[in-house]
Order: sequence, then structure tokens, then C-alpha cells
Amino acid sequence: MTNATLTALENKPRPYVMAHRGNRVACPENTLAAFRRALADGADLLETDLHLSSDNHFVCIHDGTLDRTTNGTGEVAAKELAELKSLSASYGRAEFIEERIPTLSEVAALLPPDVALALELKTDRFLETEVCHALARELEQSGVRNRTLVISFSLPRVLAVQAAAPDLAAGWITLGRLRPIRQVRLLGPFWPILFFNPVYVWAAHRRGQVVCPLDPTPDRRLWWYRALRCDAVLTDNPEATCRALGRPAHGAAENPSPQA
Repeated sequence: MTNATLTALENKPRPYVMAHRGNRVACPENTLAAFRRALADGADLLETDLHLSSDNHFVCIHDGTLDRTTNGTGEVAAKELAELKSLSASYGRAEFIEERIPTLSEVAALLPPDVALALELKTDRFLETEVCHALARELEQSGVRNRTLVISFSLPRVLAVQAAAPDLAAGWITLGRLRPIRQVRLLGPFWPILFFNPVYVWAAHRRGQVVCPLDPTPDRRLWWYRALRCDAVLTDNPEATCRALGRPAHGAAENPSPQA
């Protein structure tokens, strides 16, 4: 993945393993426990989702509401960080009751030097120039700006961030477009697209783009992604995917919850 923002991965074998919300099979998604577990599994990239609190802190949670993954209710954007931090992000799993919604800086602090970060922009707040600049500043302060990419189903969001911070790689996720677009560095086509259009990856590579199929359970199709020379694979279970790729774990976590 030859981009200035992703030099941390240059010496790693492809396809890179991108941990989707951490290891969300072993742990509650988008928690520090899930991210620690994914790192121990051998993930090359951590993928997480980004919202803003009402007091403009970047927080890592998928939904725009709290109801599914926490013991709170209501919109993430309506809560200050202190209130968000008072909630359990255990997703109803008793052994993870002390897990909290992490901030972006907390996730960034976990990253080893050879692991990259993929941020899915989940709100139109990322169309605001000041929010884009604030994101770039926080990544710089956290020491991970040179190994972070921003991704979204919304092309305007990633282009807004890229306009504010041209050094950040941008990626677009699509459920239906059968051909690569030109405006981004990384393409995330829904995996059936690669069966409908088996030259998709070839066409992207001709433009110097990289491809990571949108497929959180990729293991049965790894043979196809390798044959197509996909650059990365997304996975809910990086432990199983790394094993299927014949890669050793970085180190087993005896208990993935930091509170245990």
C-alpha cells in the first residue's frame, strides 16, 4: 500500500488484515478490549467508527445512537463526553461490563508502530471544515497521522477531510458501484461486486489504488481475494482470518478486557 500515510505497512505481506471494530467476535465491538485483542491476533490495521460528542470529542462507536451497544439511550451527538464515559459499552456481555466508549486518542495510544488505523466517518459533521482540521490535529498530536486513513460510504465526507488534510489517505465504501471511482486512494466494494466484475482490482491497481472488499466474514473467500490480489481484507474475527492466512498471532491475550 504505497501511500505516504501508510508506510507502516510497507514491509508486511498482503493481503493486510483489517480488524473490523476490533475483534468483535471475542469482545464487544469498538472497545479497547476488542482493539487489544485484534492486535494480539495479528491485525495490520484497526478499523473503527467515528462520531462526535456534543462537546466535540471524537468517540469510537458505530451507531448514531447508544441503545444497541451500551446501557444508555439516545443520540451520541446529544451527549457530552463525560456522560458517554459513564456508560458501559459491554453490548450486554457481563464479563465486559467495565468497558467504555473509547475516544480516538485512547485507540490511537494502543497502536504499535507497524499498525495502521482506519476511521469510518459516521456523521455529516465531517463535512465541516473545522471538524476536519480538528481531526487532523488530534491524529498529529496522537502520533498516528502518518498511518491513518479515513473511509466512508459518503464520498463528500472523505473528500472534505482530504481537502483539509491532503496527506491523509481517503477511502470510499460502496454497495453497488461496479467500477472503481477515481477520487480516492482506497476502494471498499461490497464483496459480490468482485464476482460480478473480476477485473475490478486490476483496474484499481492500474490507477495506483488499493482494494479492501467489504466482507466482515471473509475466510471462505480468501482464495478469491488472493487470486485477485486484493490489498487488504476486512474481518470481524482477525484471529481466525490470520490463522487462515497462515500468519502467527502477535501474542495471545489471556483476558482481552483491560479491567479484568
